[in-house]
Amino acid sequence: MTEHQELLQQADNFVAATQEDVNPRWYPQVHLAPAAGWINDPNGISYFQGRYHAFFQHHPYSAQWGPMHWGHFSSEDLVTWKRESIALALSEDYDLDGVWSGCALEHQGKLYVFYTGNRWANGKDDGDGAIQRQCLAVSSDGQTFTKHGPVIESPQGISNFRDPKVWKQGEKWWLVLGVETPEGRGQVWLYSSAELYTWEFNRVLYEDPDPDAFMIECPDFFEVDGKWVLVYSPMTSVRRQGYNQRNGHNTGYAVGIWTPGGDFKVLKSFAQFDFGHNFYAPQSMHSPDNRRLMFGWMGGFTLPLASQAEDGWSGHLATPREVSLSKDLEIIATPIPEFKGLREDTVAEGAFTVDTDKTVELVADLPVGEIELTVDLDKTSSEQVSLLVQQTSADRYIEVAYDSLSNRVILDRGKSGSSDRGYRSAPYVGGSQLKLRVIIDRGSLEVFINDGRYSLSSLAFPTEGKRGFSIASVGGVITVSDLKIHCLKSIWGD
Repeated sequence: MTEHQELLQQADNFVAATQEDVNPRWYPQVHLAPAAGWINDPNGISYFQGRYHAFFQHHPYSAQWGPMHWGHFSSEDLVTWKRESIALALSEDYDLDGVWSGCALEHQGKLYVFYTGNRWANGKDDGDGAIQRQCLAVSSDGQTFTKHGPVIESPQGISNFRDPKVWKQGEKWWLVLGVETPEGRGQVWLYSSAELYTWEFNRVLYEDPDPDAFMIECPDFFEVDGKWVLVYSPMTSVRRQGYNQRNGHNTGYAVGIWTPGGDFKVLKSFAQFDFGHNFYAPQSMHSPDNRRLMFGWMGGFTLPLASQAEDGWSGHLATPREVSLSKDLEIIATPIPEFKGLREDTVAEGAFTVDTDKTVELVADLPVGEIELTVDLDKTSSEQVSLLVQQTSADRYIEVAYDSLSNRVILDRGKSGSSDRGYRSAPYVGGSQLKLRVIIDRGSLEVFINDGRYSLSSLAFPTEGKRGFSIASVGGVITVSDLKIHCLKSIWGD
């Protein structure tokens, strides 16, 4: 057994030994999460040998961020998932302080993984910067990987240089990664290769127009609906004002035109598509049936999560989304159709009216479920259409509301009873038919507005007790055109 294999076995053993201590009260049932420990960026989203693969940044030894490994999930159908053995550990001089984010692709019957090998310049932390190289590992079975070392060295004078994403276009392979320049500007650099082992710098593909964005993380560059989309996560230390980019870590996108080897001509500058507390570092793949599928991370670095204190886990991946572009070049991201395969039972459905200033309980206990709601705003006079989700008492709940005064949809954790509070808000541009789709897990909510035009993804930790669902009006009536409430089964097949 090699040293790398021994380290992987040691990490797997630790997770197996500690997963029994994980508190299930908020642990996800319909979102991808390790059995124990920490998760962040999705990595290596791919399809190989008849299975979908979702790797991820993983610290198996605690619920805190630490030396990064690559964890691994796989699925035949995107509905039922299996936790695989940890795929990559810190074992070589070039990745001894972290096997950081990257991608995966099939080539000549093998799975090629590109990742950032991280070394701290001072040997202990990021206080003096880092040496970050883009590295290659290859697998014949999607489980066991052989490391081939760095394929792109870190340029002199640049410390933040990471998160490669690779694809083939024409006869060449292309690679983008995020960079912090010596002048403190966030950029995306483009490289090309004929055979995946030797790479040449092509150009600076993109610079964030915000001069306060000093670094771009996890760039993902792909073609959809005839345009090229750059999804990325800008880093800034500037305090934000207004509704946009409220989190310590945010994600957005730009849309434009690109031909291989040419400039990226931006047609739509940076915008957000998910306005929740916890959506970061998404990565997409081109599926075998010609769809663009996206996985994101729901977690956080800035504030400690309630689950980290004593529950033994932190964070999970967002519901996989299918991505398209609207005519006005806006990202549309909606749960993949396969997600409906998790529906076990429809416990309520119909059309009805909520009278003025009334609260109507619809389900007494819905800890894991899905709500599909359509409201006729032309026949609704209530100032808000308010959904009280994960309601454990009259004054303990998470609120999802369309607010007619601001014309926005709000996700408010202020009355959840946990330490994770605050609200987030997304624009409403849906017209007279308000459509909300809410995916409820034990410790999170995802709200999709008018078929994925915008979304709000937030971790939310309710207090103990039954977790009901009600709808409430404010100063007027609510006319519900259609409502369906589904119970969901677990995604775990292992």
